[in-house]
Amino acid sequence: MKKIALLGSTGSIGVSALDVIGNNPDKFKIVALAAGQNINLIKEQVEKYRPQIVALKERKDASDLETQFKNKYKVRIVYGEDGIKEIAARKDTDTVISAISGAAGLMPTITAIEAGKDIALANKETMVVAGDIVNKKAKKSGSKIIPIDSEHSAIFQCLQGRRRSELKRIILTASGGPFLKFKKNQLKSVRPQQALKHPKWKMGRKISIDSATMMNKGLEVIEAMWLFGTKINNIEILIHPQSIVHSMVEFTDGSILAQMGIPDMRIPIAYALSYPERISNNLPSLNLSKAGKLEFYLPNLDKFPCLKIAYEAGLAGKTTPAVLNAANEVAVEAYLNNMIKFTDISILIENVLSMHKPLRNHTLEDIVQVDSWARMQAKKNIERKKYC
Repeated sequence: MKKIALLGSTGSIGVSALDVIGNNPDKFKIVALAAGQNINLIKEQVEKYRPQIVALKERKDASDLETQFKNKYKVRIVYGEDGIKEIAARKDTDTVISAISGAAGLMPTITAIEAGKDIALANKETMVVAGDIVNKKAKKSGSKIIPIDSEHSAIFQCLQGRRRSELKRIILTASGGPFLKFKKNQLKSVRPQQALKHPKWKMGRKISIDSATMMNKGLEVIEAMWLFGTKINNIEILIHPQSIVHSMVEFTDGSILAQMGIPDMRIPIAYALSYPERISNNLPSLNLSKAGKLEFYLPNLDKFPCLKIAYEAGLAGKTTPAVLNAANEVAVEAYLNNMIKFTDISILIENVLSMHKPLRNHTLEDIVQVDSWARMQAKKNIERKKYC
């Protein structure tokens, strides 16, 4: 039985992960949970999964939870960055699910890797901002990094039993998001409520906006570069609205392997947790005879400039992807709060990137400083309306 620590238990990935774990009590056991501010949901999770320790973001929330459960269950409540790190490095944990949204998931994931834990990685920002550092630390500690993102799980599965020297090209598929059929001039007036309605996947607010701008796919390109040890020019994107082919891999002999399935995150989550085995689930099988036409075509970089910006940041390397990610997180939050337009997101990111001088031979401390600088600069630009 694998003992699991789940970072980000109340998010969409965390909820799906707990569903997988709950349906396989003979294979997995939750020993630790870390969550943000959805206190009602974390209470339900404590009741159902009986973890030994829970970490919350705020001290007050931790105190309230401790008061409620101190005479009921033997659960220890901690809080803040130190509390999450404690969970990530627990000696009795086999696998850490990294599902905290955004760059906030970087340091807990690093802590888990340094402790030699296997990582089921749903936090793509970890690889985007510090992929080289993460890989070196994982190699040193012996930590295995197994992707949860449906696209990266697909690539990971296609590469099983294959020599990396045989890899020619990675083809990441993208649904195209809710605005795939919109014209460019229509995007200026789209509201957050529209952007949050993804046609295929049920996701968190931030990743839903990233999907709408296609920044999510750009971040996935950078993540794939580090996860699979290939150059960014060997990674291509195809729009696939049906979200049945989750990604493909082409080998040097021209053969292409694709991983297919229904669009449900519980499938890649289960594979990441059970790897190298597979476990059964109660999900419906993919019925290709009823799937209809499967479409594939190139993305429109003029309509979705965030994708082009991400590719360029990945090519620039060094600390540029960290700036890209930080500026994007600020821009997305501003859009969700109706402070900027949808089309301002890419302009704001480009503006911040243009002011950054990439650092060579950067350290983890450099990444943290660059991230902080980029957020501050993006917020200043929003206040001064320098993105217009």
